Amino acid sequence: MSFAVRAPIPVARASAVAPRLCTDRPARAPIGANRDRTSTMARAEASASAGTGADVVFALDFDGVVCDSEPESSISGWKHGVDLWPEVFGPADAEKGRVLDELRLVRPVVETGFENTLLARALLEKIHTVDDIIADWGGLMPGLMERWGCDRGEMVAGYGKIRDDWMAADLDGWLAPNLVYPGVAEACIAAEGSANCDVFIVTTKQARFAQAIMRQKGNLRIPDERVFSQTVSGLPKTDVLADLQANARDDAVRLVFVEDKLSTLEKVCKVGAALERWELYLVDWGYNTEVERARAAANPRITVVGADQFVGTLRAAAEGE
Repeated sequence: MSFAVRAPIPVARASAVAPRLCTDRPARAPIGANRDRTSTMARAEASASAGTGADVVFALDFDGVVCDSEPESSISGWKHGVDLWPEVFGPADAEKGRVLDELRLVRPVVETGFENTLLARALLEKIHTVDDIIADWGGLMPGLMERWGCDRGEMVAGYGKIRDDWMAADLDGWLAPNLVYPGVAEACIAAEGSANCDVFIVTTKQARFAQAIMRQKGNLRIPDERVFSQTVSGLPKTDVLADLQANARDDAVRLVFVEDKLSTLEKVCKVGAALERWELYLVDWGYNTEVERARAAANPRITVVGADQFVGTLRAAAEGE
């Protein structure tokens, strides 16, 4: 079983359809398990600690790998802006279409949902251009937080409340703009239903939202204890991977981490030997740019994959190949 290396493909932002994928790397053996981290999904936001008996462990990012949530997260960012700054957003409804279009363009820089709210205001008021944001969002965001008197914890809670209220009032309406990539849920279902592998979700999204989308849009049921959300805990994905590796059955377990964020994979690379057992894959259909895919392809630790490879590898693992 294996992921075949693919050259980067041209896509500069989130796409609603997942590309192709294949397989052919030799399978290895089981992995460790964990515990969840979210907000309100019951203490499922703790630390990876439960062992499993699978031969292959897949740690998957959610947004940009399993789900194209950009349309919903952008709309939620606008709604949150209206709630926080009615004097700014209220008179600007005519600009909503433009702002939502630009939010899609800058989606590759978003790490946590509430950033969509900051981006919405920055784009609405034309404080920064799309190109400036793509180039240095990490440097720009702290200044905007200070300028507008924003507290991270309050922003996370407020953005989550916008989603909760939307779901409570119109669940179908909230689910509609969250798109599960074609073929991905079915492959995850096959893997999760097999004794040969375990599937973990490692995401910055609050777990209750990820679970609602997986269950309602993809008929995919991942146990709560295997959905790790960083939003409240703030635990880096590198720590989650270290915990999963530490709880693996033995050194024969195959560990596979799949992301759409190159920066996250590069952080794993920087950890060095402690996480070198993890196979690292950057999907070519998620929230990354052509430049990032080219950089990933030049990194010997990272493989750029398309959806056909990803789906094929999950299915092969499920069959014990």
